Amino acid sequence: MIGTEDVLHDTTRRTGVEHAVNVQLSTEYGDFLAAGYLDHDGGEEQIALIHGDIAGEDVLTRLHSECLTGDAFGSRHCECGEQLSAALRAVVSEGRGVVVYLRGHEGRGIGLLAKLRAMRLQAEGLDTVEANLALGLPDDARDYRGAAGMLHDLGVRSVRLLSNNPRKRDALQRHGIAVREQVPLLIPPRTENLFYQVTKRERLGHHLPHLPVEVSRTAEPSPTAG
Repeated sequence: MIGTEDVLHDTTRRTGVEHAVNVQLSTEYGDFLAAGYLDHDGGEEQIALIHGDIAGEDVLTRLHSECLTGDAFGSRHCECGEQLSAALRAVVSEGRGVVVYLRGHEGRGIGLLAKLRAMRLQAEGLDTVEANLALGLPDDARDYRGAAGMLHDLGVRSVRLLSNNPRKRDALQRHGIAVREQVPLLIPPRTENLFYQVTKRERLGHHLPHLPVEVSRTAEPSPTAG
């Protein structure tokens, strides 16, 4: 594990991110090193939670997009908070891994207020993709250049990616991080988020084989997150 006394190297020119601080962080899931970064391209302050020695190959890795409603408030309209908890437990169980928490990714990159507006449209019957598009916004506006830069800086050369989303895999590989395996992170659906999860499978290509084949969109509207 990287120590808090380690020298922080300025890798801004190479990766677009600047490693700013390390501090030990004890959580209910286990002990982590919290590595703080400035993302000069995206303008966000970012954090990676590191468990064990992650330098090298095939590191269990989660890129987790910020979701205030799910991560902080425990919203049942998405599975984001449960995915974050499951990822933290998985890297501790593995004995080695990293969770990169990506601020600025709220609502698949459209921002908090736009996400809330999209949620209102979903309550009126649109799915999560239709709601974004109805607002004149992309179905997914997230960028993973900063995440790849953080992994490069941490010495991670290849990952086992905890994700159901093929776009995350493809983005990391475009930015020079090899993805050796895509590890499913399957959360049992709730009544409130079943239609949302199915929409992610059918319209965004997420690998969610545990869901029913067909679900009515009237099952329960869900928000744009994840």
